[in-house]
Amino acid sequence: MEQIANLGIFGLIIGIFILLVIILYYIPVGLWFSALVSDVRISLLQLFLMRFRKVPPSVIVRALIEGTKAGLILNRDELEAHFLAGGHVEKVVHALVSAQKANIELTFKMATAIDLAGRDVFQAVQMSVNPKVIDTPPVAAVAKDGIQLICRARVTVRANIKQLVGGAGEETVLARVGEGIVSSIGSSHTHKAVLENPDSISKVVLGKGLDAGTAFEILSIDIADIDIGKNIGAGLQMDQAEADKNIAQAKAEERRAMAVALEQEMKAKAQEARAKVIDAEAQIPMAIAEAFRNGNLGIMDYMKYKNIMADTAMRDAISMEEQNKKKK
Repeated sequence: MEQIANLGIFGLIIGIFILLVIILYYIPVGLWFSALVSDVRISLLQLFLMRFRKVPPSVIVRALIEGTKAGLILNRDELEAHFLAGGHVEKVVHALVSAQKANIELTFKMATAIDLAGRDVFQAVQMSVNPKVIDTPPVAAVAKDGIQLICRARVTVRANIKQLVGGAGEETVLARVGEGIVSSIGSSHTHKAVLENPDSISKVVLGKGLDAGTAFEILSIDIADIDIGKNIGAGLQMDQAEADKNIAQAKAEERRAMAVALEQEMKAKAQEARAKVIDAEAQIPMAIAEAFRNGNLGIMDYMKYKNIMADTAMRDAISMEEQNKKKK
């Protein structure tokens, strides 16, 4: 009986301990006391109800304590609403405290809007105090004399709190700076002028107002390095000359083909004419015979014709022999 009584007492103690842990979990007396000594007025009932609203009381209490110690006036309901909306209560309060210390105008509504937009509001406030340096990738541009320049710049930016919601990010700033560098180098008459005065690029780019509509304010653009690249102008001229040569060769080949075709056509016509001559010569004996039969040609006339033919053949042979001697 005594052992049973001891087990009952031990079980009662365990049950009381578990009940106490549950009560302290749902009614965080420690947090309430911390808030009380920090001049934060919040009731145990509200801390108890936060558990049922799926809001960690520790997050809200710590935020209220931090804001109160920094002299901020924070509303518990607004902090809970921001947490339930998926925001980061700690970062918002950190940002508000930092902005107040740095004399930066930042309201609770603006801070929560920036946080819900997916941006780190605390980092944005820090960037407003300590500007950030962004290194641009190598930007290649060609001056008017055809020489390519490869430029690298360092852009010093400061966060624009009012433009963080809906403003463009770093990628847009880098793209605009690259476009400005290309435009500035492209408008230079020679690459030497750019190398002598690299600050002219910065002045031209800054004068374009590249930070309009972005979440940043460009403070300065410094040219870190300029390298000479290829002679693009000479390369283009060589390519153009090669293209012109190919066009001229194509036209020459076309003219040669036309000349060969014309020659073949003339040979064909000459062969056709020669065939007609041979055909006509073949009809001469028949015509002579017909003239003999009809009495239109006498024997003496025929002999004169033969003498003329022989004389012509002899003259052709002599002329051919003289031409061969000259060639030798």
